[in-house]
Amino acid sequence: MGMMKEFKDFAMKGNLIDIAVGFVMGAAFGKLVSSFIDGMVMPVVGRITSGVDFTTLKYVMQAEVKDAAGVITTPEVAIAYGAFITAVLNFIVVAFVIFMVVKSVNKMKKAEPAPAPAGPSNEEKLLMEIRDALKK
Repeated sequence: MGMMKEFKDFAMKGNLIDIAVGFVMGAAFGKLVSSFIDGMVMPVVGRITSGVDFTTLKYVMQAEVKDAAGVITTPEVAIAYGAFITAVLNFIVVAFVIFMVVKSVNKMKKAEPAPAPAGPSNEEKLLMEIRDALKK
């Protein structure tokens, strides 16, 4: 029974719940950013670059081969760098937003006052007494 209580205490810690909420929010935010990039940013970028659709950009290393009946015998081998460019834009947007959130949270935190300087230790007090006694 001790292990179950220990697990319950672990699972109910505030930090673990905060991490779980952050993870779910992050996953939802990632989908939101992907939708924003794919639906709003990339069409504008495509328009600026003369109608290029980044999702179809690829470097074909070997074209697909079809036989006389039109059946593909060898599939196409290509590097889809357009999808990579889109993923990089997603990352940049997510990183920027996370940076702004962390920056604003840090700004909202109250500055902690500097701790009061510690008094002299017992050893230092004894040395001061010896010093004072020698001065007499």
